[in-house]
Amino acid sequence: MTRPRYTIAVTGLNVVDSPGPGIAVIRGLRESTRFDVRIIGLAYENMEPGIYMRDMVDKTYIIPYPSAGHQVLLERLQYIHHQEKLDIIIPNFDAELIGFIRLQPVLQKMGIRSLLPGMDQFEERLKDRLPEYGKRYDVLVPTSEPVTTISGLHEALKKFELPVMVKGKFYEAYRAYSEEQAVAYFHKLSAKWGTPVILQQYIAGQEYNVTALGDGKGGLIGAVPMRKTFITESGKGWAGITIADQGLLDMARHIVTQTHWAGGMELELMKEEKTGKVYLLEINPRFPAWVYLATGAGQNHPEALVRLVMGDDPEPMTQYKTGTMFIRYAYDMICNLEDYASISTTGEL
Repeated sequence: MTRPRYTIAVTGLNVVDSPGPGIAVIRGLRESTRFDVRIIGLAYENMEPGIYMRDMVDKTYIIPYPSAGHQVLLERLQYIHHQEKLDIIIPNFDAELIGFIRLQPVLQKMGIRSLLPGMDQFEERLKDRLPEYGKRYDVLVPTSEPVTTISGLHEALKKFELPVMVKGKFYEAYRAYSEEQAVAYFHKLSAKWGTPVILQQYIAGQEYNVTALGDGKGGLIGAVPMRKTFITESGKGWAGITIADQGLLDMARHIVTQTHWAGGMELELMKEEKTGKVYLLEINPRFPAWVYLATGAGQNHPEALVRLVMGDDPEPMTQYKTGTMFIRYAYDMICNLEDYASISTTGEL
């Protein structure tokens, strides 16, 4: 039987020290046994390595930053769709999701499908709303408080014991051992991501992550937990291993079921060393950069997402191979100056 072929646009092609999820998602799509794909990369900068990975990405278009506004993004997507006849878009950055969520009805009318959380779902799990989220869904979360000014930071620090976690609005988190460090991190994060910056109680213990996929109707299609085995100086997992932990899977099922989450998500969790209690640190509203580990362990979440989007009804994936590891590595990719010139001048490659 001939397999269907889908043209799928994917963002998150920055394969650097803090990689985007795009290439990991694409690897899962290309390994599908149910359909073939033509991959259209959507990039923000001409130095995103995924642009030049010809075995992964068939063609790339530069798209405007989220700060340019939804209308500018829509006009660019209309042009790309006219050229490529897109079937699906899979956005992979937190900051861009608001635009894609708001444009989803328009894109649907154009024939471009996606599986995304609603705006309410997206906003209620924001870091500055995590305490309310914990109460609403009966999930244990650390004490946290959003701050927007230096004076507010000093006042909020009086409520916390040091060390304290200082987190950016969208990305990055640092452990501050002094008030001076907290101030420095506030300036760094607010300049890069805006405010609020979030102060969060530091929980001593072992960090775990879960990549999960919800069908938007309360069903958990797949979930794989992992433990980081190597962490970079910036706090990014550079290696990890799948584990058997029913409690973490139950947490994922509880959240997806209660919120009717649509699409991929990552739970960042901390198991307190003294009590064994599991705290929800944050929810990332898209697939993580390590989602290919789930594919390697037997659950191809990007493939399942496409099946959901195209109206298929995949069975929930409940099995995966524990002890499966991932290790990232640096790779010197040789590129042509002509390709760089093309993407820089025309916005296409």
